[in-house]
Amino acid sequence: MPTGALCAIAYAALSAVGGLMGYTQARSQASLGTGLVSAALLLTGAWLWQAGSAGGAGMAMGVTVALVFIFIRRWMQTRKAMPAAIMIVAGVLAFLGMGLSLFGVI
Repeated sequence: MPTGALCAIAYAALSAVGGLMGYTQARSQASLGTGLVSAALLLTGAWLWQAGSAGGAGMAMGVTVALVFIFIRRWMQTRKAMPAAIMIVAGVLAFLGMGLSLFGVI
């Protein structure tokens, strides 16, 4: 399995866990829905990527970029590190891993 697909799977797991935590702690249905939908899209992208589809890489990387921007915006509005900082840092690392994998570096 390509390293980029593994990065997408890891970020999907973090997104799903974050959504579940947001729901259990604050009863935020928006967190739950967004976390699970994002995870599903990332997992779909990873699956397509490992199957050899270039669209899978684009899908996984696009969802990752979108989440990073969403969490940057949220952090700027609230100045709360949790969960924004974790999702930003993990998203940037996942995107770098995906990009390096896409170009055959790792």
